[in-house]
Amino acid sequence: MALRNIRKQGEEILTKRAKEIKEITPRIRDLAADMLETMYDAEGVGLAGPQVGILKRIVVIDISEERDDPIIMINPAITSSDGTQTGWEGCLSVPGKSGQVTRPERVTATFTDLAGNECEIEAEGFLARAVCHELDHLDGHLYVEKVEGRLYDNSELQTQSEEDGESDEEAGEDDGAVKR
Repeated sequence: MALRNIRKQGEEILTKRAKEIKEITPRIRDLAADMLETMYDAEGVGLAGPQVGILKRIVVIDISEERDDPIIMINPAITSSDGTQTGWEGCLSVPGKSGQVTRPERVTATFTDLAGNECEIEAEGFLARAVCHELDHLDGHLYVEKVEGRLYDNSELQTQSEEDGESDEEAGEDDGAVKR
């Protein structure tokens, strides 16, 4: 396994449509392993082929806290979606930035796994968001195209969150709201 370079916004490869993988070869398996290692090293929750400079339809996702439940999707496609959710997104290809994006609350996607099995996943919440985000990369799109309002510097959000936390403590309130 090896760490791959993560391509950044502005690089042309991130605007191109990835090509279908016709055969799962040892090179594709190595690519998947490298992508997982790269994603974990960068503290991300998903990574798509174009983000590591490979125009192939492959994504890796792991939203587990333990970082031990990876999903590897080859030639994925969303077959249905339902509901909406709006939340913060960031991207390893757009470092240090975040924005509000509306995505489906639930998606069903088909894909091939590394063993060549045809699979289906029903995802909701954060996993649905991750699946949509990564599949957008395969079609040459970045989340910044979907941001509602403006794109924020993460340091700005951190400062705002700390200030909000101080206000809550001073007021003695804790409503259980998730802070950015």
